[in-house]
Amino acid sequence: MTNRELARTFNMLGKVMELHGENPFKIRSYTSAYNTIRRYPDELVTMPREDLMEINGIGKNIADKIEELRDTGSMSTLQKYLDKTPPGIVELLSIKGLGAKKILTIWQDLQIESAGELLYACEENRLVDLKGFGEKTQSNLRAQLVYYLDAQGKYLFGHVVEEANELMDLLTEAFASARIDFINDIRRQMPIVESIDMIGTEEEGVVRQWISSLPGASFEEEDKGSDDGPKIKYKGTTVNYYHIDEESYNATLWEGSASEDWLEHWYDQYKADSINEQDDIVFDQHDCIYIPPESRDLPQGIDLAQSDALELIDNEDILGVVHCHSTYSDGTNTLADMAQAAIDQGYQYMVITDHSKSAFYAEGLKEHEVEVQMREIDQLNAGYEDFRIFKGIESDILGDGRLDYDDAVLAEFEVIIASVHANLKMDMVKATNRLINAIANPYTRILGHPTGRLLLSREGYPIDHKAIIHACAEHNVAIELNANPYRLDLDWTWIPYAVEQGVLISINPDAHNIKGISDIQYGVSAARKALLRPAECLNTLTLDDFVGWIEHK
Repeated sequence: MTNRELARTFNMLGKVMELHGENPFKIRSYTSAYNTIRRYPDELVTMPREDLMEINGIGKNIADKIEELRDTGSMSTLQKYLDKTPPGIVELLSIKGLGAKKILTIWQDLQIESAGELLYACEENRLVDLKGFGEKTQSNLRAQLVYYLDAQGKYLFGHVVEEANELMDLLTEAFASARIDFINDIRRQMPIVESIDMIGTEEEGVVRQWISSLPGASFEEEDKGSDDGPKIKYKGTTVNYYHIDEESYNATLWEGSASEDWLEHWYDQYKADSINEQDDIVFDQHDCIYIPPESRDLPQGIDLAQSDALELIDNEDILGVVHCHSTYSDGTNTLADMAQAAIDQGYQYMVITDHSKSAFYAEGLKEHEVEVQMREIDQLNAGYEDFRIFKGIESDILGDGRLDYDDAVLAEFEVIIASVHANLKMDMVKATNRLINAIANPYTRILGHPTGRLLLSREGYPIDHKAIIHACAEHNVAIELNANPYRLDLDWTWIPYAVEQGVLISINPDAHNIKGISDIQYGVSAARKALLRPAECLNTLTLDDFVGWIEHK
């Protein structure tokens, strides 16, 4: 059980106890444990009990529960509260912006016990006169519920690809004589995945039965009246396997490897209506550079490949880790450890961008802490030969578009990423003006996660993408493609327009720990969908060229 899973359990315990009016002191202890555990750099389940109890925020009670979770996979205290709480009420606890007090009011006063019932109540205006709500709260809650319910049964690519590849390895080993391939979302590396879809020449019943015998596999009954039988889930993700005979296998794989627009353009170009070969052979037959499935979205990729002008960015092209956090703010690893991890992975530089002072929720740096961090960076850089840490900050964009800190402090940083983290409920005009004001600030070098979205969790605030991109072009500001699987923001569909306007894209992991650095791969995957070339990406610059980019402005 990972620290993330442990923390999630304590967070749920605190929420359910608050729902039932338990001792606030106990609730705070579990909430505090949640914050401690999720940020702790080492896996707690592997630690001896005496070491656990030495961690600030984890006493005997919390240590006992960690050991119980480790040994049994469950927590009896939490289960006691879950047993007397309707499942739909527990589900409501996971919806952002809906705290335990409001849920308790909805449950007691309206007898609502599910997200669907609550949405219906919003549609009927039943929350307007409810204590603690009102028209605005009801409107915001309705939008959040619609987004939440639409996201059910969907997954983030970065969260399921490891399990998908694991399952594929097991299948190809068990059925060595059969052809088996991913199709659809996983094959195309879509940011949001509805299921792990696979095709194979082995019989469907045989494969489904074999998958069902794996640890972590389960069945989920279809809706009544469906002839499809029970769904298979592997480690929580829906798996679809389809038997395809050898004769039509290549055509099925081809159709499941690209967008409809891309396929239509291909067929228009080559007047072909059937595919009888493996895809690498198909491209070769048409004197076309091979286009990988994740890049078969935009039809213009075919034209580029025909003229030998397709040059896709790859993981190896990224030379610097831009946008990462340390224990100076809300990261879980020290500055030195983050830098060493970047060195170990072959990067030439790292831009440390801890949160600025207004981000109190993330322990943002006060002015004196900025000075301390900069001194440590100088000391560390003195010990490196072919690596450098750049002094950066992720500066909060304030409500009027100003950056955190006075100009005298801003001038000390080498790279400033300007991002919105608070007051997210804006209309398009307000959000766009707020961002443009920040972009126009002479100290801004990169615009961070432009819409503030969290995929499957929170819709981004609306912005005029073209106006934002034009402002970045005018002020020589790069735009971040935040590589965290939750964000992938700027959305890949806007990257071609940004490149067309001469704006550099910076593929940034927004890493809050060493492991987070590897999220760069998901940003690269999204960039390949947009046909981004290495020369159009900021952090493909060498160390010397990156210094030149900093000094140029």
